[in-house]
Amino acid sequence: MDLRICTYNIHKGFSQFNRRMVIHDLRDRLRQLDVDIVFLQEVQGMHFRHASRHPDWPTEPQHEFLARDIWPASAYGGNAIYDHGHHGNAVLSRYPILSSHNQDVSDHRFERRGLLHCEIAPGPDLPTIHCVCVHLGLMAGSRRRQMDALARRMEELVGNDAPLIIAGDFNDWRNHAEALLAERLGVREVFGSAGGTPARSYPSRLPVLRLDRIYVRGLDVCASQVHFGLPWSRISDHAVLTAQLAWPT
Repeated sequence: MDLRICTYNIHKGFSQFNRRMVIHDLRDRLRQLDVDIVFLQEVQGMHFRHASRHPDWPTEPQHEFLARDIWPASAYGGNAIYDHGHHGNAVLSRYPILSSHNQDVSDHRFERRGLLHCEIAPGPDLPTIHCVCVHLGLMAGSRRRQMDALARRMEELVGNDAPLIIAGDFNDWRNHAEALLAERLGVREVFGSAGGTPARSYPSRLPVLRLDRIYVRGLDVCASQVHFGLPWSRISDHAVLTAQLAWPT
């Protein structure tokens, strides 16, 4: 059985520079990708001001609005909490989510970050997949400590052999994550697994920086793709990454 996944920083449902609310267009485009598991960053769980300013602002949290009728299971981890709302990471899944846990890995009070860890049951006679949605900090020191926290949690809870997918916005344009995660967790990046480097994903109009990643273990990489340019660049400043995975034979 193949498994198709994607990761996307959705910029809280607004286009680049916050010019337009695009959450409805975003939902339509996500569905066209026809993926089984979705890793999302900058998901707005609640925002009272946006709800009052935009008549068509969804009444439910963004992850529930996006998941409706397509991905019956979803999990959300709020990281940045403020007076008028909160935002964080989310995982949407066609398969049951057995458990979810959001770990606060904020390095300082001005930049709230978290690791959303979900256990997903893909079907009978298949092992549970551990999925981690990440959004790491802008400073190199913060990212090192956050990746260490990620590795420690997976080492303690998951072991060395369980299928593992780590995806999200790493903000790691110098590709320091590769060595740490590969050495400690035995994962490989879906674009770099063929001997190349992670894909360019930012800005979405014409990507230059390699910010977004998908790391896997215990699954074969069949294909991977960057979705950038129009119409994606009208939705978020990040491109979407997709990967087609398969169980080893």
